[in-house]
Amino acid sequence: MRFYNTSHPYYCGIDLHARLLYVCIIDNQGEKQLHQKIKADPAALLALIEPYIGQVVIGVECMHCWYWVADWCADHNIDFVLGHALYMKAIHGGKTKNDKIDSYKIARILRGGNFPLAYEYPRDMRSTRDLLRRRTRLVRYAGELKAHVKNTASQYNLPDLNRLNLRYENNREQVRELFADGMVQASVDLDLDLVTFFDKELAKVEWKLKKHTQQFNSKAFNLLKTVPGIGDILALTILYEIGDISRFTSVQKFASYSRLVKCKAESAGKTYGTQGNKIGNAHLKWAFSEAAVLYLRGNDKAQRYLQKLQRRMPKSKALSVLAHKIGRAVSSPM
Repeated sequence: MRFYNTSHPYYCGIDLHARLLYVCIIDNQGEKQLHQKIKADPAALLALIEPYIGQVVIGVECMHCWYWVADWCADHNIDFVLGHALYMKAIHGGKTKNDKIDSYKIARILRGGNFPLAYEYPRDMRSTRDLLRRRTRLVRYAGELKAHVKNTASQYNLPDLNRLNLRYENNREQVRELFADGMVQASVDLDLDLVTFFDKELAKVEWKLKKHTQQFNSKAFNLLKTVPGIGDILALTILYEIGDISRFTSVQKFASYSRLVKCKAESAGKTYGTQGNKIGNAHLKWAFSEAAVLYLRGNDKAQRYLQKLQRRMPKSKALSVLAHKIGRAVSSPM
């Protein structure tokens, strides 16, 4: 965990919401200089902050609408820090909690040097990363639609559809007119039509993502694809979820951020299992886990190594170890 401990004459904590902001500014002695609720409007925020520009640092908790505040601070040369939401427990642990108290707590934590830092993702890469994440969500939803078709066939005791890969349109056509009940067939047709629509639209998105990346990050993109098991989509995911690899001072920190290692919970010499499983990047965890499985396909040497690991641990843990090794290998040349 990293903390912000740079000294400033003034510290500004903002409790951030989609339509409202609660702004609190304290000085270096901890005295309140300003505490006010305003609309989430750049002009209104500038009117409050302008007298302090050059002497103030602004801190907000990482939530869905922090982008515009970070960009606004960059445009006005104001120091900005992003707080790690899961680590900022001091905001949520009090007896009374509201926007006014939260903004004051953020300012106090910022002044005290205990403000836990999250990564402020670069402005020029955010939109591409967000599009890639949306593509992943839609692919998973398309997978749910295909699973629903197969489950419906099982529900009516029809021939096993597992032999048909519904990824391919020709196979999907074989499922049409399969159900005697018109309403059931309408439900299945809806699933198949949506899957076909997603295929066409996602193909356009993937083409756009690859073209953009070849223009701006071709070296890193092509380097990632040289790793067995990593293709276009996994390379894009790893590239845009990492952002700037130099922000990790060690391979161990990168592995921790990628959720490739687990932390022990210990107290008084006793181990109480693991904790912090949701701290880190779930998208990188998925990418390296997928890469480990794909790395094994047709790779005799990798399969022998996995069998060696399985003599000491379950297969699930052995795959996690392999994913960890791929993650370490990827982080080094980048």
